[in-house]
Amino acid sequence: MKIKIYLLTALLMLVFGATATKAAAVVPTATTSLANYSKEELNKMSVEEKTARLQEIKDRVNEIKSMDKSTLTHEQKKELRVELREMRKEARAINSSDGMGGGIYLSVGAIIIIILLLILILK
Repeated sequence: MKIKIYLLTALLMLVFGATATKAAAVVPTATTSLANYSKEELNKMSVEEKTARLQEIKDRVNEIKSMDKSTLTHEQKKELRVELREMRKEARAINSSDGMGGGIYLSVGAIIIIILLLILILK
């Protein structure tokens, strides 16, 4: 009898748990940002245009930070988050096309291996 109750409980959990996992469809919003531009288009921009755009982004971020967000609705807050993410992507794209950003990243394991190889080679 206990086995039947456990099986029935497990079956009900599976049936009702599976319906709860359906997610709502995400509707993309129309935005204007340089994050969708190709590298060629970013390279065509002059340095002055890039620095001016970066300054616009910084001003907008400071404006958003100084806002009173407690009066905003959930949708408005979500739009602000999306806008900030897109501006971050745009700024990174501009910096990486300039040669200002980027770099070489080494993990700790890679550094240890390099040091061990140097020790073995230089002995």
